[in-house]
This record gives sequence, structure tokens and C-alpha cells, in this order.
Amino acid sequence: MNQAVLKRLSPEHVEVEICRAEELAQRRGLTSELDEMWSYVGKKSEPRWLWHAIDHHSGTVLAYVFGRRKDAVFLELQDLLKPFGITRFYTDGGGAYERHIAPEQHAVGKENTQKIESKHINLRTRIKRLVRRTICFSKTTTMHDLVIGLFINRYEFGLLL
Repeated sequence: MNQAVLKRLSPEHVEVEICRAEELAQRRGLTSELDEMWSYVGKKSEPRWLWHAIDHHSGTVLAYVFGRRKDAVFLELQDLLKPFGITRFYTDGGGAYERHIAPEQHAVGKENTQKIESKHINLRTRIKRLVRRTICFSKTTTMHDLVIGLFINRYEFGLLL
């Protein structure tokens, strides 16, 4: 607690509200980190992007989609996120984010996307086909999406498929 500030404040200018932590989080609304991760199918000239969103506080994966680095794919992700009622999005400032997220809901910067970047490192470490310099790669988009999707469903959602 900043004692210097407290000494300068008069009691009539201070408002105290006491509530449970989960109630406060619900009032503030859910915040989310969004990012995309590059990989390829067959050859590097055929990129495949994993677009995903995580809860900013817990790091839980909320939704993910696969596709090109196009606005249409981001809009798919945005549709999946609508039921969560997210009030604030943290991104790295990619073009699709700038075009489709309202400025008052959007914060750009690396300081608020550390958890999702850490998820990228974990994915690249655990799934060999996501490493940039490897001899292990997917030959079809179906297998690429299935392998990564199964991994996310198992380790993030706890689903045994």
C-alpha cells in the first residue's frame, strides 16, 4: 500500500468496495490474449497458421482455429469467442486484429502476450512438426490439423479422444 498517497487523500474522496475475488473478475469481464503461430504443410511455401485465444489470467485455451493468415480465419476465431463475453483483447498488433477488434477493447504490446507466447514455445517443443527447421512435417492439412488439435484437446481441455 502506498502510504504517501494515503496521507494526501481526504476520506470524502475515498470509496471502498468489498467483494469476493470471483465477483470482481466477473464485473471486470474476461480478458484474452490472441495470437497466431506459423507452421507449414508439405513445403514452406504452403503455410498453415494456428490462431488461438487464451484467458489472460489463467492461461486456459479458450478457442483455436487453423487456416491461412487471412481475416476470414480470424473472424472464425472471433465467432468462437463471442459466448465468453470478452471485454479486453491483448494482441501483438497484427492487421486482422486492428481491423476487426474495437479500439477500446484492444491493447497492443508484448507485455500482455507473454502467456500465449509461452504456449507457442511449449507447442513447438512438444510437437516436432511445429519446429521451423525439422525433417518431420505434415504432408496433408488434415493430418496437420488433427495432430495439433488432438494435442490441444488432450493437454489443454483434458479430453481423451
